[in-house]
Amino acid sequence: MTGLDRRPAAATDATLPRGPLAGFAAGSLGMGVWVTVPGLLLLYFLTDVLAVGPWLAGLALLLPKIADVLLHPWVGHRADVEQTRRGDRRRLLLLGCALPIAFAALFAVPGGLTGAPAAAWVAVVFVAGNLLFAAYQVPYLATPADLRIGYHERTRLMAFRMVVLTLGILVAGLLAPLLTGGDAATRGGYQRMGVVLAAGMLVAMLVGVAGIARLRGSAAATTPAGHSGWRALRTTLRDGQFRWLVAAYLAMSTTTHLVLAGVPYYAEYELRAPGLTTVLVAAFVAPALLVTPAWLVVARRVGKQRALLGAQGAFAVASLVLAVGRPAGLPVLIGAVAVLGVAFAGMQLLPFSMLPDVIRAAEATAATATAAGPTAAGRTTGAGTYTGVWTATEATGAALGPYAYALCLTVGGFVASTAGESPAQPDTALAAIRYGFGLLPAVAMLAALLLQRRYTLDVSARAAS
Repeated sequence: MTGLDRRPAAATDATLPRGPLAGFAAGSLGMGVWVTVPGLLLLYFLTDVLAVGPWLAGLALLLPKIADVLLHPWVGHRADVEQTRRGDRRRLLLLGCALPIAFAALFAVPGGLTGAPAAAWVAVVFVAGNLLFAAYQVPYLATPADLRIGYHERTRLMAFRMVVLTLGILVAGLLAPLLTGGDAATRGGYQRMGVVLAAGMLVAMLVGVAGIARLRGSAAATTPAGHSGWRALRTTLRDGQFRWLVAAYLAMSTTTHLVLAGVPYYAEYELRAPGLTTVLVAAFVAPALLVTPAWLVVARRVGKQRALLGAQGAFAVASLVLAVGRPAGLPVLIGAVAVLGVAFAGMQLLPFSMLPDVIRAAEATAATATAAGPTAAGRTTGAGTYTGVWTATEATGAALGPYAYALCLTVGGFVASTAGESPAQPDTALAAIRYGFGLLPAVAMLAALLLQRRYTLDVSARAAS
């Protein structure tokens, strides 16, 4: 972790001890499992184990996210209410620690259910799990904005979180396919995987709750004072800098989850080696463990905005290589996935550290308006409302990505099956698997880059640090 601990001194930064930082970051281990495994395996679980048609499977993953658009901002509002009344957000965090139960149930589809009934089970459990995830994630991500720390220290805090989150994603991404049975995955294997990973999630999330309490003791926490309910949501959405940042993040989240959903299909049907799923996941995630400190250094030298634009551009170019498929050669394809992983590390660290910059800027604007006199007084929303909208956006991207890939499969005529079956796929389906994994992510990431260019806060936020 020493690579994350070198930072320029800044008068406005409180120094956060590494112990509490590590405890805070541990909570991301549990969240990493929820973020990774459903995105990696759930679509494949539905189409190739439960015999759900790809269009219905995609719909089963998309519809629960519609509820998230409303639920996450509401959870954010409740988090601000808790902060105002109790001085912390601990009760919501503890409620969110029930998430592992929903995770285990997601893959414990009752025996005999296939097709539409199985899709309905997954959709209902997914709604419950997403709500519990919001209860934990929203107050968790509000922590950097709650603490009285500056521009560079917020990046440092999120860098610790990113390293541990990456570890969680990597462990979950490697273990989950193995625990299901690998090439011979069965319903029982998926159920076993859900129970084993759920136990690890619970431990990590409880450690994260304790770490947040220690951080709040190390740096004074702010108490939101402002609008509430739907008025808070309107105020948040009127923040122009936040709108551009969150729109770009929606495109990024959609793209990365699309790639995760496509990994098992690309390994089995394009590379003709299902066992390469684990290799591709490792190539995608493992680089982040090494390059996150480098992204921290780059962000300090050129700013978070310019660093993020570079990550988005690299992701788009590497995706085009994957669209070539087998003719490019396995080493080249694995190298391209590794480049995606390097870019992914930046796209996880930088937007999440820019979010508290936006919140602080909104608070500063409101304070200036208040100082100008009663008629100019402005009141901002709390960090929970901002992070509620942010996590709703992330959840939407997590659904849109697999849904977009499912649509590609549907258009290509992909044939669904149950465990143990290997139906022949038409050439159009094989083409859809390849282009959906390479060309579509490149286009989506280009859209993210164009949206990100409209964000202009970084220069002033960096100068004020």
